[in-house]
Amino acid sequence: MHEWALAESIVVAAKNAAEKEQLIHVSEIKVLLGELQQINEEIFRFALDEITKTYQELMENVSITIDIEPTKLQCNNCKSTWLFSDMKQGLNEDEAEAIHFIPEVAFVHTRCPQCKSPDFSIIKGRGVSISSIKGEKK
Repeated sequence: MHEWALAESIVVAAKNAAEKEQLIHVSEIKVLLGELQQINEEIFRFALDEITKTYQELMENVSITIDIEPTKLQCNNCKSTWLFSDMKQGLNEDEAEAIHFIPEVAFVHTRCPQCKSPDFSIIKGRGVSISSIKGEKK
């Protein structure tokens, strides 16, 4: 239940940010999900909805928007770029599952499609973060 742990982290971070900004009610949380995380969005959304109930007074009727950021990779050797969605087609179920839990495992299972180098960087589309929080101030 990786999605539940990530959802809890998002809700707690939103609560802490709201307290820091002296918000009495959080009306909107925008979440950015990196494609590389391979999060089950349905489970993640359900977890977010359930965990926000813990902070009912602060987050009652909060609108949660989830945007998926495509993962872009770049070869450090030839500078070629490619998308994780293209690469994912060549992964077996075990490899995809390993990347889901530990995204750095992608470095074991991936090579540049141009020069076949294993030396690449994740340019974008990794991780889970809050892109914005809106609410009512005290």
